[in-house]
Amino acid sequence: MHFHLRGKFSVFICFSVFFLSACSSRPELMPTPNVYINTPYSESEIPETLRETSMELIYVTDRGTSRKKDVKYDASRSASIAYGIAKVDFENKSLQWNELLKQSNQKKRSTDLIYELEEVNELGRFPLSPYSFKRIDDKLQIDKGILEQKSYHETQLNNIINQRLANSETKDVVLFIHGFNNTFDEAVFTLGSLWHFLKRQGVPIVYSWPAAAEGLTAYFADKESGQFTIFHLKETLRLLFKNPEIENIHIIAHSRGTDVATTTLRELIIENRASGGNPRKDLRIENLILAAPDLDFGIIKQRLMAEQFGPAFGRITIYTSQEDSALGISQWLTNSLSFGRLNIKDVDENEQNIFNSVGNVSLIKVPASVNFIGHDYFHSNPAVSSDLINLILHNAAPGSKERPLKKLENNFWSLDSDYLIEH
Repeated sequence: MHFHLRGKFSVFICFSVFFLSACSSRPELMPTPNVYINTPYSESEIPETLRETSMELIYVTDRGTSRKKDVKYDASRSASIAYGIAKVDFENKSLQWNELLKQSNQKKRSTDLIYELEEVNELGRFPLSPYSFKRIDDKLQIDKGILEQKSYHETQLNNIINQRLANSETKDVVLFIHGFNNTFDEAVFTLGSLWHFLKRQGVPIVYSWPAAAEGLTAYFADKESGQFTIFHLKETLRLLFKNPEIENIHIIAHSRGTDVATTTLRELIIENRASGGNPRKDLRIENLILAAPDLDFGIIKQRLMAEQFGPAFGRITIYTSQEDSALGISQWLTNSLSFGRLNIKDVDENEQNIFNSVGNVSLIKVPASVNFIGHDYFHSNPAVSSDLINLILHNAAPGSKERPLKKLENNFWSLDSDYLIEH
């Protein structure tokens, strides 16, 4: 037993060091999705006011403010929610929109498109939580002053969202929730890439929680911070749900961010149903996309499936990979079955019947990644990003013309590396 634990601890140290050094490469625009190789990314589909190299993304975060030079937010935790605008551009200041458009259609680019975070402008901050409250006539009420501050910032943030909705053909929000060991900047760059290839439609919002802790116990620190952020994400989503200008919400969650997202959504769904509501109608979440989910499938069954989680969404799409080394190590360390490495044989008859009765859950097996880690394939693999883009832009079902996935068994589908490339 002692040898077994020591062996696991040694692997954990390697695992930690490996991932702590995994994000050292310079950030750049993600590879051109396959879907644009034959059908070009066209300027005519981009809102005229957004035809420029820079991108402005709304952010919401409960990260602490950093004292480090050139870093706005770090891995520490804040008791209040901050929101603002993050402006992304490219290091090459001579880059013009026409050249970016050209490079956005090329499989092999002739120039580097390295990102830089040009500006992070915090525009407001919600009251500290937990909110102070009083008991009045056997009812609990948040203090009036807190409610007024909260209402003010909700209005401010929704005004920012609505200004951007006015410039978009689709009145949708794309909310990205990053995973383990992702910094604030990295989360902004990832959604910036995706939004660019989503033809800059809808309103991109980065929800950044206090990940990327330092040290050998970073994974566990990030895991706990994922629990810390639940209330703040609930407050953020409630704000979006109450905004009548938003028609649809698309949530993309990655890695440990899938636990943050599903835990939060589970609580909101239960809350909505308890008040007599219909979460499918009231929450307006058209797509819940779980990419490389770092989730225990046994827990998924008892916490989500048992609570009738699926019917609250238009579609639930889970991207899985047997070659995901990060989830492989995580699975081995925790002696659990990772949802992000799920295979057909791992789903029994009862579970499959539940998936079938819900009818909106798709599990998609992705091709092996060229990246050794194989964990960020939802944006680094041009085949997978193509499927994700067509899912959001067209709300297309698996197996449709826009998403010609190969049917395996039951709810399982697959895509090849040349997916959506015409020959």
